[in-house]
Amino acid sequence: MKFYMTPGSCTTGIHILLEEIDRPFEVYIVNLPAGDQFQPDYLAINPKSTIPTLVCDDGMAITEFQAIAWWLARSHPKSKLLPDDIMGETRVIETMDYAVGTIHMQGFARLFTTANFTPNETDFDAVRTRGREIVEQGFSVINEVLAGREYVTDAFSIADAALFYVEFWADKLKIELPPNCHSHYRRLLTRPAVQRVLREEGYSPHAMN
Repeated sequence: MKFYMTPGSCTTGIHILLEEIDRPFEVYIVNLPAGDQFQPDYLAINPKSTIPTLVCDDGMAITEFQAIAWWLARSHPKSKLLPDDIMGETRVIETMDYAVGTIHMQGFARLFTTANFTPNETDFDAVRTRGREIVEQGFSVINEVLAGREYVTDAFSIADAALFYVEFWADKLKIELPPNCHSHYRRLLTRPAVQRVLREEGYSPHAMN
C-alpha cells in the first residue's frame, strides 16, 4: 500500500490505523504549504487534491478519512478496529464522522484555514472565535460519549484514531480538553502504535500533555 500524508495533520489518524494493522506500507509526504496536492502526479491519484490518500495493493486509490479508516477495518478484521455488533459499529461510525465532519472540518478548519471561510481579513478574528467555539462544543459532546468508557466502544476502534488527531490538535493549540477526552487522549498516548507514529512524524510522545 502507498500512503500519502502530511505529518501532524488528520492523516496522523490513518497513520495510526496502518500501524495497528501491522502491514507494510510506503509513505509519501504531501507538502501542503508547497502545493504538492496540486501537482499533476498527485492529482492523477487524487483529483480532489486532499489528504489522506491510500493506494491499495491493486492500485485503487481511496480518499476521505472515514472511507480509508472503514476500509482498513473491514479488510483487516483480525485487527478488530470495528465492533462485531451492528450497534457498536454504528456508534463508531457516528463518532468518527462527528470528529472529522464537525470538530475538524467546521471547527479546526476555521482556525487553520481561516481565509477559506471569508475573503475579508477584518472578519478573521470572528471566524477563528467561531471555530474555537465549535471545537469546544464538539469536545463537550464527545466528553459525554466517553463517560465511563476507555474508548468509544469496548475496545480501540477507527473512531478513537479520529478522536486522537483532533485531541492532538487541541493539545498543540493549548485548548483544554474536558476530563473524559483528556483521559482518552492520555490513554492513546500509551499505545505502542501511537508512540511509533508520533516519533515517525517528528514528535515526542512524552512531550504531549
